[in-house]
Amino acid sequence: MLSFPFATSQKEKLAIINELKERLLIAHPTNILAIGVYGSMGLKNDLPYSDIELHVITTDEVVINSHEFIYDKFKIEVSVKQKQTFFKQAIKVDDSWAIKAGIFINILPIYDPQNIFAEVRKRPLQVSDAAIRETMKEFMIWEPYETIAKIRNNFIAQNYSYIPLGAKDLTWQTAKMIGLANRKYYSTRARTFEESLAMDSKPNGYVALAKSVMSGDLSDIEYIYQLCESLWIGLNEWYEKLGIKYRVHELPSFE
Repeated sequence: MLSFPFATSQKEKLAIINELKERLLIAHPTNILAIGVYGSMGLKNDLPYSDIELHVITTDEVVINSHEFIYDKFKIEVSVKQKQTFFKQAIKVDDSWAIKAGIFINILPIYDPQNIFAEVRKRPLQVSDAAIRETMKEFMIWEPYETIAKIRNNFIAQNYSYIPLGAKDLTWQTAKMIGLANRKYYSTRARTFEESLAMDSKPNGYVALAKSVMSGDLSDIEYIYQLCESLWIGLNEWYEKLGIKYRVHELPSFE
């Protein structure tokens, strides 16, 4: 086994974070408004191989480059955003809202004299129901509808090696919609399936397929295919219950 990525302690991570903070403030003493850690360090549940992810918020008049690099024992991402852009992104709703919202909420401030992070963490949960429903409508067309069609095509063509991949894709896409429908974000990408199972509103058929994907037992192609079809039925029943209509009955006028 290669020695890298390297294991590091929380103490070591905090030391390099402090060094990064000092370097940033020396290089840009008047233009940096806040520096904070997100990801597992922001949640304070980092593990030995966790990386370091920093938000750097600047004034709206300056442009400072972001950086992602590996230095010594550390994988580091320094994401630099102007304050106005950062706040706009925090309230944006797209299909990955449930995956990304946590990076605006679970932030460990390292330098924040104006309490910017306390203000921004409220924004993701202020999204409107209308925006969530529209996002779910559009995403259903973009991804799950196409995914189930690919699963059916490959099953018919006896390209059975695709079925486990298609099942994983359909499960992941559904998990993102479950987060949206419940207005709940996932603590980490690695726990998305686990946390989605505990949410109140979810389509019939999801639990069985998600558990198969989580276990890695996708070898029974016929069984997995039928689970995908069951989830597809459940998804459409769920959308109908939520009052989200994604199929149209007239061609657009294109005017």
